Amino acid sequence: MSKIGQAISEIQTLENISREDRWVNRLHPLGKLVLTVFYITVTVSFPKYELAGLAGMLLYPLAVFTVADLSFGDALRRLRVVLPLVMIMGILNPFFDREILLTIGRVPISGGVISMLTLMVKAVLTVLAGYLLIATTPMDEICRAMRVIHIPKIFVIVVLLIYRYVTVFLSEARRITQAYELRAPKQRGVHYKVWGSLLGQMLLRSMDRANDIYESMQLRGFDGNFRLGKKAALRPADFLWPVLWALVILALRLFPVVELIGRIFV
Repeated sequence: MSKIGQAISEIQTLENISREDRWVNRLHPLGKLVLTVFYITVTVSFPKYELAGLAGMLLYPLAVFTVADLSFGDALRRLRVVLPLVMIMGILNPFFDREILLTIGRVPISGGVISMLTLMVKAVLTVLAGYLLIATTPMDEICRAMRVIHIPKIFVIVVLLIYRYVTVFLSEARRITQAYELRAPKQRGVHYKVWGSLLGQMLLRSMDRANDIYESMQLRGFDGNFRLGKKAALRPADFLWPVLWALVILALRLFPVVELIGRIFV
């Protein structure tokens, strides 16, 4: 299977996972959306030298991975393109911040190294939080929750359609690359001289497909409004899950829980 085919398969697999009948998947999407935004906000609010405090923020992702029966290895594999990009943001910090803050054995650790690791951990945690939201909640439900809290309709529709059209664009890219490979069977990859023409054809074909899909949506009554559909009855778990985790996350932010536990065991 080509890389484009693997990308399409992973998107479809993630969509199927989000629609499985699990306890976390059945929770109301609004609570999960608000909790994810709150978790990301608290995570990025840690100071640049609070690496120990960030360690406690691992509790929420690990709990969701366990309850939702998701594979941590599969998550890292699906995020293999995004994680390196977000982790290199602080790679230059050790060159600018050389003040020694602590010493492990005889190895001095500068503030730049600690701030670099802190930024990397923040990036990994925020990306994992977004992944867990998508893996436990279908995109339709996420958009429905966004409309409940009165996020502008146009923004919600754009997010939903971009998510849907990614697969359309990748499908057209796969068709074009397969056609090219059949015409140049002995060539590895696509020659740089035809990159522009292939990208142009890919864009035009994707626009035609998107126009066909839009016309089909209009025939089925789409008028630009996001339909919320039937409102599901709220259960106690829909309130308890986000509220309890919000309290835990807030406690991890306000109090040095990890340091206190470390002192007890040391």
